[in-house]
Amino acid sequence: MTRTELVAIIKRKRSLLCVGLDTEAHLVPAQFRATAHPVLAFNEAIIDATHQVSVAYKLNIAFYEALGVSGWTSLERTVAAIRAKGDCFIIADAKRGDIGNTARKYAEAFFDKLGFDAVTLSPYMGNDSVTPFLGRPGKWAIVLGVTSNEGAMDFQFLPVDDKQHLLFERVMTKVAEWGSPDDTMFVVGATRTDVLAQARAAAPGHFFLVPGVGAQGGDLNAVLDTCMTNDGGLLINSSRAIIYASKGDDAPEAAGAAARSVQRQMEIALLKSGVIA
Repeated sequence: MTRTELVAIIKRKRSLLCVGLDTEAHLVPAQFRATAHPVLAFNEAIIDATHQVSVAYKLNIAFYEALGVSGWTSLERTVAAIRAKGDCFIIADAKRGDIGNTARKYAEAFFDKLGFDAVTLSPYMGNDSVTPFLGRPGKWAIVLGVTSNEGAMDFQFLPVDDKQHLLFERVMTKVAEWGSPDDTMFVVGATRTDVLAQARAAAPGHFFLVPGVGAQGGDLNAVLDTCMTNDGGLLINSSRAIIYASKGDDAPEAAGAAARSVQRQMEIALLKSGVIA
């Protein structure tokens, strides 16, 4: 999916919402556990309930790898279910990051075999761990910038020069040189409200994938106010707060209501900023 196509979906759906399908088999409501592939059945119900207001879906690969062969089946078929809706951006949250020939194989796996639009990447090993994911029309590298977890303080906030630039800023400005705003995004955590402006200054024209809104307590309005660009420039992820809005028989309906509630806040911000009319 190209940037032009992604922005068109944002404007049509009046939304920046990315739903995280981090589905755990033991949390799937009882009516889905009776099926041959409970995770898949649950995902399909959530997709049906949320796709009208969701610009993107993010699948954390670990939740599927942990189930072995059946997990990979559910992963592939979930991607197919999203793709069948025709207008959703699909992210493999894999956080890969390895040397060139291995990175190339990861790119082939997620782009060519599994059909994702984007893959999250760790930039620690440098240029040759990221560039194999670039230069593919309609495909994206989403590189870790500044993350929401406590361990982010171990490295990401270290000063790296006499101007007191932080490591995450240097990473973002360097990675931005390898690709372009048309094929590279950055992960910027919603819980890091104190550095949102610094992150946006480091990559002013790039899309941000923003986790941490919802169960992690990230400030949605701070993200919208600080990081939105003139074409949106954000995919704001919510996982547990939407897919587990209810753990009962009404789980899909509750997920749909939770997604619409977040979308309405986003629509107000999009109108205010002039992205939509």
